[in-house]
Amino acid sequence: MQADPGSSRPLGLNPTEIAAARTAHGWNELPEGKPVSPLAVLWRQFTGLLVLMLISAAVIALALGEVVDAIAIGAVVVLNAALGFVQEWRAERAIRSLKAMMSPQAVVIREGREQMIPARELVPGDVILLAEGDRVPADAQITAEAGLRLDEAVLTGESVPVSKPPGDAVFSGTTVTSGHAEAQVTRIGAATEFGQVAELTGTVERAETSLQRELGHLARQLGWIALAVAAVVAGMGAWRGLEALQVFMLGLSMAVAMVPEGLPAVVTVTLALGAAAMARRQALVRHLQAVETLGAASVICTDKTGTLTENAMTVRRLWTGAGDYTVTGRGYDPAGHVERDGQKRRAVDDALLARASEVALACTHARLQRDGDGWRALGDPTEAALIVLAHKAWAEPPDPDAVIAELPFTSDRKRMSVLIRGTDGNRVLTKGAPELVIDLCTRIEGPDGPLPLTLDRAENAHAAAQAMAAQGLRVIALAHRETTGHRIDEEDLTLIGLAGLIDPPRAEVGQAIAAAQAAGIRTLMITGDHPETARAIATALGLPAARVITGPEIEAMDETTLAATVTGEVAFARVSPAHKLRIIAALQAQGETVGMTGDGVNDAPALRKADIGIAMGIRGTEVAKDAADLVLLDDNYATIVGAIAEGRRQFDNTRKFVRYLLSSNAGEVVALLINTAMLAPLIFLPTQILWMNLVTDGVTAVALGLEPGEKAQMKDPPRPRSERILSLTSAPLILCFGLYTGLASLWIFETLRPAGVELARTAAFTAMVVFEKTSVFAFRSLRTPGWRLGYLSNPALLVAFAAMMALQVAAVYWAPLQTLLQTVPLRLSDWGLIAGFALPLLVLPEIWKCLRTAR
Repeated sequence: MQADPGSSRPLGLNPTEIAAARTAHGWNELPEGKPVSPLAVLWRQFTGLLVLMLISAAVIALALGEVVDAIAIGAVVVLNAALGFVQEWRAERAIRSLKAMMSPQAVVIREGREQMIPARELVPGDVILLAEGDRVPADAQITAEAGLRLDEAVLTGESVPVSKPPGDAVFSGTTVTSGHAEAQVTRIGAATEFGQVAELTGTVERAETSLQRELGHLARQLGWIALAVAAVVAGMGAWRGLEALQVFMLGLSMAVAMVPEGLPAVVTVTLALGAAAMARRQALVRHLQAVETLGAASVICTDKTGTLTENAMTVRRLWTGAGDYTVTGRGYDPAGHVERDGQKRRAVDDALLARASEVALACTHARLQRDGDGWRALGDPTEAALIVLAHKAWAEPPDPDAVIAELPFTSDRKRMSVLIRGTDGNRVLTKGAPELVIDLCTRIEGPDGPLPLTLDRAENAHAAAQAMAAQGLRVIALAHRETTGHRIDEEDLTLIGLAGLIDPPRAEVGQAIAAAQAAGIRTLMITGDHPETARAIATALGLPAARVITGPEIEAMDETTLAATVTGEVAFARVSPAHKLRIIAALQAQGETVGMTGDGVNDAPALRKADIGIAMGIRGTEVAKDAADLVLLDDNYATIVGAIAEGRRQFDNTRKFVRYLLSSNAGEVVALLINTAMLAPLIFLPTQILWMNLVTDGVTAVALGLEPGEKAQMKDPPRPRSERILSLTSAPLILCFGLYTGLASLWIFETLRPAGVELARTAAFTAMVVFEKTSVFAFRSLRTPGWRLGYLSNPALLVAFAAMMALQVAAVYWAPLQTLLQTVPLRLSDWGLIAGFALPLLVLPEIWKCLRTAR
């Protein structure tokens, strides 16, 4: 790289140097990796064990010439695959979306000229120019700067902009909040800090969700049971001397009866409806299984900035030699006021407040902008907060041409000063770190004017600054002096006071954390911010955090020590992406189901590692959103708690309709087993079994999945990871319903056989449908009677019940369905017989639940 002999400014690279660097380092972009095709995502929808069983059943049915059966089963497989594909297609773009974060343009000096080029064309050695609002296009080393401050939250999680002196590094993806700089590119593309996070994200495999584990376990259970029962029944058929085709049909009928073919579709449809319900709660589901997994969460690891807090710096206190001021209001909204001694104060009536407001309004590069119904800050958040303080004090805006000179903020100086033109002479206004500004002062503003800054008064000022910092406040000292010159002399200043700022907690989050604690869910703060700030926010929100652990402390811990630490009342501060991964792994190793919130590039690996990744929709990067399972549309922790309630409802309802479907299938199996053992004609035909399992049961089960959440669900502790949707404790319930409905159908079949096998089979088939539809009301809750739930609280279930009953009537009397299902019309007496056996299914479970509740 050449330098201009007439000035200190570099000439930049020439074409030969650029070509050599391109050959050595490539382009300034992240490797995309092999893209996943839509076909691959679609193929995944056909790999589940239950789905494979359905496909096998369809192939066997087709081979046996049962085309209708094969088409019916195939339709269910296709529906399930289509629903899953639509939800999951976007899930494969996490790494590629990192590329979108790269700045599309960069200002570079090449051959002595400033040029605007695509950021991907940068090479190591290039000299780039950075200005306020720019996104840094590559890792670089600063060679010259003026007041440069950067927002590095996407990489570090630190909410306060940092200053960068010459020699320091700036990182790709961070944003310049104020000042400008010249820097030399050191690393590009995958070699940048940004690229390292991308690589770390790619090495983290997305954890299998609890619902996926549960359905896989359930599929294996049902698969083995179905094969065993089908083999027994086929063996019985062979023992009876049936022909080979009849034996195959009998085994197929039993397998179809045993496996709830509608389960994959019912689960998918129910989760999709749950996802829609979450969207109404401001939570967008990216992966269907996330709906249920969130309901199992036992620990929520949450970022602080913007999730627990408002993501808006706010002045809370103003300390002066004349007394303390308190500041009300929220965020950057100027609505609020300044109080002292319980009285509202305005700059026009309070000289001290007027002095502080003057510094806040003139010594700044920030500004406020109306954004819809609210306000947002442009520039440094701390400077914007001071402007808001001045507005709350009703201070007069300064003359825009009053500033005639400036000494910018730097990391070495840690202060900013401006020279302004006044009616009675010029004035120097200064703000900065209290430990430096106080030492530059010789006087302090008192109640009746300036007083000498004696040793005692200086110590009081330093003590006040330390006390505010210990409360998690960021402290800014404000000072001024009169001058007759046109230079800025930062000496012999008069201290006005100390402003204490904080990003305040959201008003609704404290209540949400309390609700999570009542539900047995721990909230663990993991932030890149200062430990004292983390402690202050934890205290304000009621988070138990007796100890704040920092990143260096985590690095010093082995896995055993870290595992013991995460179980205590702790919060984490100054953490890196690697630290977050270790924290999550330590929690998961103890059997916790972990939810993780995040918004920046630095959060993406942890979002993938967690059982449920939760990204921020408003301030979140595309990287975080694509790595997450759930996106909060309002960036609010309280929304997570609402989504947890929805997730718990989904799991409860999934367990209800799984038990309902299996109890229905158990009745069919009982009837077929005894029917076969009695050497009687088949009580149900395969087509009739498919009708029950795919059509009438499926619709009713989906409606059961819409059951409102029970009041006690958020008072129960999180379920253990080992808890099954189908456990041994549910076997008696399924067996009771199965025995009753199977034996009742068989009794009706045998009673009516003298009138003709077709009539008896139609009556038994209809009876089983009626029994299954009636028993669904018992499964609305496994512990609460219907009168407490409200008989009309799930109108979808009532509609489904009526519709399926009407459909069964059509199956008995409508000619096309009679042909398809091989039914004949029933008599009124047959319907009466069926109704008599159905009544106990409606009454007895309610009596049992009432007696259980009364105990």
